[in-house]
Amino acid sequence: QVQLVESGGGFVQPGGSLRLSCAASGSFFSIQDMAWHRQAQGKERELVAAINPGGARNYGQFVKGRFTISRAGANTAYLQMNSLQPEDTADYYCNVGYRHRPTGGVLRKWGQGTQVTVAS
Repeated sequence: QVQLVESGGGFVQPGGSLRLSCAASGSFFSIQDMAWHRQAQGKERELVAAINPGGARNYGQFVKGRFTISRAGANTAYLQMNSLQPEDTADYYCNVGYRHRPTGGVLRKWGQGTQVTVAS
């Protein structure tokens, strides 16, 4: 069983920055990839950024160099978001792949989400 704790959301003015964090804990063999998705009101959930255990990253096309995903150790991921714009307003969700204990199968877990609001 994996528990995810997300933090760092909030209100920021256009051009501002926020850093989201996602920490995984519980009973599992290992955390595989870690990712952030977002869902704006009335829109589908979309990938923001993902990072695998080797450090390879990929980003949604809308990121355009403004966001950076990183990992601290094996079980924590950060999303540094700079130059935020009103269109970045959404609920942001952490999603991780993990190796289930005891089967070793790879499962996925969603966090509960953290709200990001960008407005003047």
